Amino acid sequence: MLGSLSFHEGDDESDQQQHHQNPSKHMRQLLMACAQLISHSDFNAARRFIPLLSSNSSPYGDSTDRLVHQFTRALSIRLNPQTLIASSSSDAAPDVLHSSYLSLNQITPFIRFSHLTANQAILEAIEGHHSIHILDLDTMQGVQWPPLMQAIADRSNPFNNPPPTIRITGIGHDLETLRRTGDRLQIFAQTLGLDFQFHPLHLHTDHLLHLHLPSSISLLPDETLAVNCVLHLHKLLSDDSHDVRLFLRAIKAMNPKVVTLAEREASHNHPSFLQRFMEALDHYTAVFDSLEATLPPNNRERLAVEQVWFGKEITDIIAAEGLQRRERHQRLESWAEIMRSSGFSNVPLSPFALSQAKLLLRLHYPSEGYQLHLLNDSFFLGWQNKALFSVSSWH
Repeated sequence: MLGSLSFHEGDDESDQQQHHQNPSKHMRQLLMACAQLISHSDFNAARRFIPLLSSNSSPYGDSTDRLVHQFTRALSIRLNPQTLIASSSSDAAPDVLHSSYLSLNQITPFIRFSHLTANQAILEAIEGHHSIHILDLDTMQGVQWPPLMQAIADRSNPFNNPPPTIRITGIGHDLETLRRTGDRLQIFAQTLGLDFQFHPLHLHTDHLLHLHLPSSISLLPDETLAVNCVLHLHKLLSDDSHDVRLFLRAIKAMNPKVVTLAEREASHNHPSFLQRFMEALDHYTAVFDSLEATLPPNNRERLAVEQVWFGKEITDIIAAEGLQRRERHQRLESWAEIMRSSGFSNVPLSPFALSQAKLLLRLHYPSEGYQLHLLNDSFFLGWQNKALFSVSSWH
């Protein structure tokens, strides 16, 4: 029983033997015991676990050491709510976050897989259309779009198949980042001879997105709309799905040709703290194991990604509650129900998109641990037998 775990000097000999035989398993058990105490509001007892967990974990050890370190930090912040406010106000600077995002894109296949598959769905949906408008929910540095622009240019012919005009409305919380992204994309489009425009849409909060859309986005006559929701739609969720349904209905009213949806394949939106904790521990164990297996020891990029990017996510899932919590990941079965109830139908991803995703893994991430599966016309990417990300297409 988790509740019977103890770390006092009086632990019996068999417990100490078990600790020495399998320290990784023992530390995970201590993590779960601490979380269980928190779920029962026994905060004083839970706090006594933190020093032991901290002293027996490190951001520089093996995957279990690093995982326990990040989860211990998140539990510690939950036990001291004032540190959550301090942590939020002292979040990594935007340039540090952006740097860790680019590293994440390089050292794992998750973002590239999501971008590549979403781009192929968009490319197939806009075939034969001459004026394209892409609404991108979370543009950041815009790394998704140069490959799509290149693909559009490659299949065009100036004589009998000229490229379409392309407009991207990029949404984000940092206007300067959006402007720099737009400038880079504009320069790249010019090298390809594409008629391209970028419009930044600066938002202070995701939860007002459905209110901004009707007044902020205008479609030109004969313009075909594609909506890109890659690893962001979950941030519109609250303790219910009211805001995200309002957003999706506003999108549906704009009659998009395609909506691409990529999300973590995890259930981190459960109201029960303990269930959320266990789900997060299971999910990020697979993520950290994949990094352990595919990168050399003490890799600096991995260290930054785990501490800045994944550490921030884990802290949000474990330590935050109510409106403070934004990483509300849900599995595709939940998203499919929300999409269908908002008027959308699933569009099967193509065999070419599947072969393209397999090629990406084989060329850039050759570890046999990464697994790609097709289920219900959608793609799932995971580590070993654990699905971690899903991509689907909707109309």
